[in-house]
Amino acid sequence: MSSYGTGLTEAGCDEAGRGCLAGPVFAAAVIFPSDYHNNLLNDSKKLSPQKRAILRLQIVRDAIAYGIGEASHQEIDAINILKASWLAMERAIKKLEIAPEVLLIDGNRFKTSLDIPYHCIVKGDGKLLSIAAASILAKTERDDFMQFLHKEYPYYGWDQNKGYPTETHRKAIIKYGISPWHRKSFQLYPQLTLF
Repeated sequence: MSSYGTGLTEAGCDEAGRGCLAGPVFAAAVIFPSDYHNNLLNDSKKLSPQKRAILRLQIVRDAIAYGIGEASHQEIDAINILKASWLAMERAIKKLEIAPEVLLIDGNRFKTSLDIPYHCIVKGDGKLLSIAAASILAKTERDDFMQFLHKEYPYYGWDQNKGYPTETHRKAIIKYGISPWHRKSFQLYPQLTLF
């Protein structure tokens, strides 16, 4: 893994929670020194929670700047999950203490009101250090948030599934109904939609 090699101040951006049935979508933006190396960094989905926790501390320590943003479940329902993911990324970028000269976006599409050039990199979280770091920050921040919500809504199993559509989660929706944190525009159970 490396930097993109633009020679500019690069901010890697990624999100977490697009496929969840409940909770916000989180995003992060990370700027590393141009010569930064970390052999442990990888796509957050390929790392254990323990490794993500260790790397989170290293990223916060080593980054020149980082920002975390989110878009609420209400915003997801209002504008759709893709646009909400872009909105969360934009909010994360705006929190950077250093203005990036180029954005490196995980995925194949991006739209923003920010006047910053960007490159979309498919599976960028497995290719570029800054995007991998952003994926870890977004994932750990969102997991912590769902862990917090679990205390109030324990029957959905969010401490384990983090809001993703597991069998436990879907069965709990049938048994207990939806919580105030569920995304009503999503198919919360097969053949069950609320809009």
